[in-house]
Amino acid sequence: MIELLSFSRVRRIWQIRRVASRYGLYEFAGRKPNKDPRPRGERLRLALEELGPVFIKFGQALSTRPDIVPADIAADLARLQDRVPPFPGREARAIIESELGKPLDAVFAEFDEVPMASASVAQVHAAKLRVEGSDDTFDVVVKVLRPGIDAIMRSDIELLHTLAGLAEKFSPELRRLRPREVVAEYEKVLLDELDLMREGANCAQLRRNWLGSNLIYHPLVFWDHTRTRVLVMERIYGVSIRELDRLREMNVDFRVLSERGVEIFFKQTFVHNFFHADMHPGNIFVDVSDPARPSYLAVDFGIVGTLTASDQRYLAENFYAFFNRDYRRVAELHLESEWIPKGTRLEDFEGAIRTICEPIFQRPLKDISFGFFLLRLFQVARRFNYQVQPQLVLLQKTLLQIEGLGRQLNPELDLWKTAKPIMEEWMRARLGPAATFEKMRAQGPSLAESLPELAQHALRQLRRGESFGTSRAELAALREEIRAANRRTVQMIAAVGLAAGAVAAHQSGTASSSGWLAAALAAAALWLGWRALRRA
Repeated sequence: MIELLSFSRVRRIWQIRRVASRYGLYEFAGRKPNKDPRPRGERLRLALEELGPVFIKFGQALSTRPDIVPADIAADLARLQDRVPPFPGREARAIIESELGKPLDAVFAEFDEVPMASASVAQVHAAKLRVEGSDDTFDVVVKVLRPGIDAIMRSDIELLHTLAGLAEKFSPELRRLRPREVVAEYEKVLLDELDLMREGANCAQLRRNWLGSNLIYHPLVFWDHTRTRVLVMERIYGVSIRELDRLREMNVDFRVLSERGVEIFFKQTFVHNFFHADMHPGNIFVDVSDPARPSYLAVDFGIVGTLTASDQRYLAENFYAFFNRDYRRVAELHLESEWIPKGTRLEDFEGAIRTICEPIFQRPLKDISFGFFLLRLFQVARRFNYQVQPQLVLLQKTLLQIEGLGRQLNPELDLWKTAKPIMEEWMRARLGPAATFEKMRAQGPSLAESLPELAQHALRQLRRGESFGTSRAELAALREEIRAANRRTVQMIAAVGLAAGAVAAHQSGTASSSGWLAAALAAAALWLGWRALRRA
């Protein structure tokens, strides 16, 4: 078996070498001059399509990495398509029966062996699910992983790791692109797609977040019949967003549809913090039951994204600073987040941002693209050794998809007009006085309780420092840590006390003096709490 695997690996490497030579890809390593007149991005795209599913998906992932891939190559890679023929329906039937441990007819009243859609990892079949204890049925779709796809993908991913290591070792030009890091990041996304239970969980979370909304609908997952290799979901009926002529014939209001798409994206990002990160037109349908108020229907939930609180704040403040042309604040945000190296001159980075932003503002506000702004920002920051975070890359890709779709539906779409109220509400909820007071109220008791522990910890550090010859500067820093902990705790306790006094003054009567006293105490409490939280 080891010899067979070894032979298979050697044969695959030889195939890759042959394809690379045919399309002149050694140019990327600076080894051989290329005689093929076609653009390098097109040649790379054709080579990846020939090499199969794993390489196609790797190219698709690279197309969303403007920090490491030049713009001309990224544009061509974005055109990569999974041109994979379906596997036989009888094989799908066998996989379903093996996963569920029962005959297919015991679960489904009908099962169409001709797939509705086929991709590199899985294909989808229409079926009618039996309703237990009844003669009724429920229309569903059954997603089935390709036979042997797990072994194929893991083998090719291993090979990609090997090739990335060789590239870093022998090519200074490719080393700059950090190929091993890129492959490791891509491996996680791809292997997640091999677990259909995970996709079902993503769908269930999105459904829960939007249940009852008139903007978008997510199908119901039937967990009793879902396994790692089989996913059974409610079948949705709608018109593909790609069928624009058909939607026009149905008098669908494209203005409403485009604005709702933007609202969905920003609510997913800033309200729910769980966004569908594969919103290309093939995954989006339209409910046209009310053409004046059309809504969306979503499918395919293999790729989702989340952001940390600091990522959300970074994005919100960047967008605000961008539209206010406050380029210095954009530069400061990058330094504060430590996404560009310490020691970078703020003025240099600010000047680079101004260079990319000013031309954008020569256009009407409705024509300014959020996604293009992020794309250009990543490209410029690349000169400053900016490490783009994977979750932000997913977000930027999704934003570009939403914007492209929205402008296709409605060329006059003003994204800022739709997004601004959502972001303002988010910033009020997270960064306003009420949020500060809530943090102060929640963290005050824990800070007070932790003071003795902080002091004891600092004293232990002091003792260890004296024993091992800690420098005076380090000892001074430890003493300052104790003083800072004391100041924070005292301020927080005072703030909570003032807040309690404000409530008591407010409830003591309706006299104007009571009102003024309550307001003054509340203001003092907020100020002290804010200072304590800033120092925490």
